[in-house]
Amino acid sequence: MPYYCPAGVLTCGWGSTGADVFPGVPWSQAYADKRLADDALRFATGTLAACPGLAFEDDAKLSAITDFAYNLGLGRLKASTLRKRINDHQWASACVELRKWVNGGGRRLPGLVLRREAEARLIMGGK
Repeated sequence: MPYYCPAGVLTCGWGSTGADVFPGVPWSQAYADKRLADDALRFATGTLAACPGLAFEDDAKLSAITDFAYNLGLGRLKASTLRKRINDHQWASACVELRKWVNGGGRRLPGLVLRREAEARLIMGGK
């Protein structure tokens, strides 16, 4: 069933947003799973276009930044200092930048703090 995330965005399935999410209109499990697979491919492709060097890094780094883009959008990734740090292979600085993206709906969200920490751990190789 669609719901509003803590940032006030209408969401359905595995965290999908967009034109196919309507209040009160649930998705089937099969549709939610397909949408997640489609989104994963779209955001991974977009992440690689914005940060081409990730193609030569370990999968964990690509996964972390793709998750960031899925959560916040490719536009925000493309316009961010985070992208510059990634493209310069400044991984510790990239983690500092990641940790700045913890607000939603005008407030700091504990779930986003946890998400950014998980992404930073992936970037740093689980350390």
